[in-house]
Amino acid sequence: MRRVLSALAIASLALSLTGCGAGLNASTRQITQVTDGAEAQIIGDGNNIRVVNLLVVAAGGGTGVLVGTIVNAADEEDSLLGVAINGSVLTYTGRNVLPKNSPIIFEGDRANAKAVLTGFGAKAGTNVSVTMFFARAGEVTRNVLVRENKDEYAGIAP
Repeated sequence: MRRVLSALAIASLALSLTGCGAGLNASTRQITQVTDGAEAQIIGDGNNIRVVNLLVVAAGGGTGVLVGTIVNAADEEDSLLGVAINGSVLTYTGRNVLPKNSPIIFEGDRANAKAVLTGFGAKAGTNVSVTMFFARAGEVTRNVLVRENKDEYAGIAP
């Protein structure tokens, strides 16, 4: 009897010390995205594409400029074939080949690609649908935020 009580005491102590009593509203379950940019991934069938901090800046003259980073973590190389916003294809320049762990970066000091949509009519604060087309991985679509061309995005131009 004494062993059974000891075992029960140890089991209840172990449960309370491991944090299982925090329930479904534990603070570690309440993760919040810390950037305005959307994230997407294509994982499986030999693909491991990750898109991070994706958003669109409403630049001057009715243009939209894509901001974000694409990384291929798969061993096999892939290529970005194109990008569309709300079904309209962007003008794409720069690097489009995605070797392993060598990112395509849109905008910023280390940018190696640029994607611009002329005739972009969305206003800052709204969401638009961005689709990226890859040679191997297929396509991925995300709703992303449109940011105003000011503050940290002030230097972005078409």
